[in-house]
Order: sequence, then structure tokens, then C-alpha cells
Amino acid sequence: MRQQQRPPRIARRTLLKAVGTAAAASGLLGGVRIRRRGRLSGQALAAELPPAARGYRPAVMQAVTLTVNGQQYTVEVDTRDTLANLLRERLHLTGTHVTCDRGECGACTVVVDGRAVYSCSVLAVQMQGKEVLTVEGLAKGDQLDPIQQAFIECDGFQCGYCTAGQIMSIKACLMRQPDPTEADIRNAVAGNICRCGAYPGIIAAGLQAAKVQRQGG
Repeated sequence: MRQQQRPPRIARRTLLKAVGTAAAASGLLGGVRIRRRGRLSGQALAAELPPAARGYRPAVMQAVTLTVNGQQYTVEVDTRDTLANLLRERLHLTGTHVTCDRGECGACTVVVDGRAVYSCSVLAVQMQGKEVLTVEGLAKGDQLDPIQQAFIECDGFQCGYCTAGQIMSIKACLMRQPDPTEADIRNAVAGNICRCGAYPGIIAAGLQAAKVQRQGG
């Protein structure tokens, strides 16, 4: 019985050389010089790529003056930075959570000039002259905002990751409608996803908070 012959083994160096030659011939390297000896650093390699192949646009910085939680800030930001990035990375207000980073879950919701806004979906440079309220700006010392207190009493959260966004959506609602209906509260948090399913508690908390505020609490 004849033994089946094994295919010849290809040396690794030979294989890499063949692949490199084919890539260069097809223009995939975009004019990058290949060094036979030594390695290019990442920075040197990027410098040798043509501009169109680098996929990188240099930062353009711009000064932005805005008010956050009653305090005015002037910050130089990259014109590509989002409001969420400004709040979390520059002002260290990490109560604003970023989950989907594409304006779908609502965890990053803050209040801008009285309206609920997905902070991951607006640019920091758009905040020039704006007034921003985040969850850190609700409590007065040790006294919680009525919405925060209602979330505790009504079990309006489980894991808590979406809670800040839910609270800020309801805050914007109550700033416009001090006496909301259940439908108003449901509509206010319609853009906020709670993966734990704590919606009954969230709606109850919104209604309770509105009642407390009307009573001067």
C-alpha cells in the first residue's frame, strides 16, 4: 500500500517574503518603504504612509465656555469631542455614563438649557454659552433631589447603570411640566433603556417626585 506523500513544507521566511512581494505589487502598502533589517516604530511607520492611508485628522482645538451645574468653565476641546467626553474626561463628572455611545440607550442623558440631551451625540463645541445640568448637580449638599429620593423609595433601579440618565430625563420633564401625567413620564423616559426592566419603579418615582415638588419638597 503506497503511502500518501505529504506536501512540501514552506519556510516561514519564504512565505512572508512571497506575501510581502504580492502586497507591494498590488499597491496595498501605499508606497511604504520596507526595511530588510530593523523594525519601524509605529510613529515612523505612520509617517511613511501617504496622508489618505493614515486615516487620521490632526486635532483642531477650540475654546468653549459653558456652565455646568452652576459653575462656569472655559475649556479647550478637540472639535471632534462629544459633550460626554468633555464631562467625563475633562471635568471628571463621571455620573454621566456612556454605554452605547451612539444615541440609542439614553444612559448619557444630561439636561442642556432645560432639555434632555444625549451627551454622546452632541459635540462639546456646540455647548458654547449653554447651561448643562448633570446628575452631580441635583443634590444640595446631603439633601437629595426629590427625583433621586423617589428612585430610592420606589425601587426605580436595579444595577443602577442607566439610573443617572433616567433621572435626568425625568428632571427635564418636570422642569417643563410640574404636574405631569403618567403618560408624560413614560414619554420622558421613552429614550432610556433599562436592561433590568425597572420601568414600573421608574414611572412611580417620576410621579412621586412631581408630587413632592408641587408640595414644596
